[in-house]
Amino acid sequence: MRKITIEGNSNSEIIIGEKLANIAKYLPDSKLIIITDNNINKLYSNNFPEAPVIEIGTGEQIKTLQTVDFIINKLIELQADRHTFILGIGGGIVCDITGFVASIYMRGLDFGFVSTSLLSQVDASVGGKNGVNFNSYKNLVGNINQPKFVICDTQMLNTLPDSEIVSGMGELVKHSIIADGRMFCIIRNNIPQILDLKESRITEIVHDSIKIKSEIVNKDETEQGIRKLLNFGHTLGHAIEKYSDLSHGEAISIGMVFSASLSYKKMYIDEKTLQKIKDLLISLGLPVSTDIDRAKLADAIGKDKKRDKETIEFVFIKRIGDAFIKKISIDELKAEILLFE
Repeated sequence: MRKITIEGNSNSEIIIGEKLANIAKYLPDSKLIIITDNNINKLYSNNFPEAPVIEIGTGEQIKTLQTVDFIINKLIELQADRHTFILGIGGGIVCDITGFVASIYMRGLDFGFVSTSLLSQVDASVGGKNGVNFNSYKNLVGNINQPKFVICDTQMLNTLPDSEIVSGMGELVKHSIIADGRMFCIIRNNIPQILDLKESRITEIVHDSIKIKSEIVNKDETEQGIRKLLNFGHTLGHAIEKYSDLSHGEAISIGMVFSASLSYKKMYIDEKTLQKIKDLLISLGLPVSTDIDRAKLADAIGKDKKRDKETIEFVFIKRIGDAFIKKISIDELKAEILLFE
């Protein structure tokens, strides 16, 4: 079991390798309400602490203000007050929604997560970003507020479908590309063990990924500077999510290839580096291209929430493990998307 602390608007402790069955020792002595999805409730409810459960559905289609409205009405029915603790048990969608609801209900309740998917453990549950989509735009409504704790029970990953494991690999690779070339090599040299979820290997790689993200968040919680590096691959990735059924990790994989290709075109990296990135993503079962109409993707880029007037801060790479942020005009970015193969 390993621990990492994020020191933000309040401290958040991430515990990697802890078990859901041991959750009680992390809970405060106050009223508890659980938010989870129907799949996790079906699989693991026998291991939940004793408390009322608010169950939601699954998939990006339920990550909306309508779901927030549903949960808040349930909290009112359960007489949740300012001393209530909200526990989200689930993947990225559950964590995003739980954190957002807890942050706005009665001007803010304490909350924590038991993170059950690979994508959530290495990304969504860590760092304090909470929110929902709006009119198909990703995470347009949200806030930054740290959970009291995040339990990453890596044994729970064994009940995930292979597609969910592959999706989580996208964010693992992202962290290695922007900050840790050593981790990139570890992933590349241990693909069978990682995909088979060998406990010692997956716990190590989850820990290393969270460590990268937590160090960045500790330096820049509110995304004014270095935290923007975590958007590597996300500018195009979010546009792809808008127009496809691809998972987050799959869409980000294509977005990373686009960002790496643009880095190569601007001569920040060489062709060999670009190919290494493509080869690793392909080896993990992730896509590196899309058939989506490029004009649609270019239009979506123009509405990206990270846009600043006529420019956007885009993440390029110098080498694997070393990324930087540079403004690029929206028009130039749209033109490059139209040319992206």
